[in-house]
Amino acid sequence: MPSNDPTHAAATGTVTDPAHGAATDAVTDPTHGAATDAVTDPTHGAATAAVTTALLAGIARGVRTVDLGQPLFTGMPCSPNHPGFRMALTRRHGDTLRPDGGSASSELIVTGGHVGTHIDALAHVSHDGRLHGGVDAAAAQAGGSFARHGAEHIPPLVTRAVLLDVAAVHGVDVLPAGYGVTRQDLADAAERAGVLPGPGDVALVRTGWARTFADPVAYLGHASGVPGVTVEAAGWLAARAVAATGADTTAYEQIPAGDGHRVLPVHRLLLVEHGIYLMEHLNLEQAAAEGLTEFVIVVAPLRIVGGTGSPIRPVAVVGA
Repeated sequence: MPSNDPTHAAATGTVTDPAHGAATDAVTDPTHGAATDAVTDPTHGAATAAVTTALLAGIARGVRTVDLGQPLFTGMPCSPNHPGFRMALTRRHGDTLRPDGGSASSELIVTGGHVGTHIDALAHVSHDGRLHGGVDAAAAQAGGSFARHGAEHIPPLVTRAVLLDVAAVHGVDVLPAGYGVTRQDLADAAERAGVLPGPGDVALVRTGWARTFADPVAYLGHASGVPGVTVEAAGWLAARAVAATGADTTAYEQIPAGDGHRVLPVHRLLLVEHGIYLMEHLNLEQAAAEGLTEFVIVVAPLRIVGGTGSPIRPVAVVGA
């Protein structure tokens, strides 16, 4: 199957078969400080002149971007666990005029860190009082923000992404409310895509649920539930040492009918136990409609010091 990666003309076996080597600590836990080459370099190793040449050659041939996130607007769907997004103009054109007739407008934005398309920092979830790596959560947050595992330590991601279209595997546009995505579902989606996620990759799971985003009640699924990744499926991704994973739902993981966010075992498994970043509220519809399965993804989190997450605008970079 042809790759959607614009560097495919010079791609090596490392890109098409990422599981060729054993996972390293730098891949399975890419934070612990600054970003590592294992995360930002799609070859999962040291940067080489050949990789740089391939990237530049791909860009020279022409690339385009496909948005993988949702827009931010007042009234958008938001979990009751987080303050919603609000924006208001604080200054309008004409409120003040410069001597040359010019004017400017500006706004105030208030939002939680886990509203809209975002990425979870490792400070977001603890278990038995411990963050990833055994860090004491109470001590880390004592100053009113996190001294360890804050959002400023989430590395920018420029790496390979694999789109696992579980809805397509089942022959539906949208998975049923509350459906649990299994390990076999992910394996079948990878087989359908013709590519397996591997060390340092970003695994994107499509349920089709983004199609309900315009209806906050349906999208949040408090009564009906929301489809999502199960613990066994998340374990399959963790075993493949992905750097990050994301889905087109409010919580990434399965939310059974009536359960809400009472327990989030997949968050614990990925964030706390494996140091794998989670992205939520993705919109994978255009990528799926175009048949994209393997591509370069660019994710640039805001460096929010001591924060537990960051808004993002993830994009797929594909050949023009």
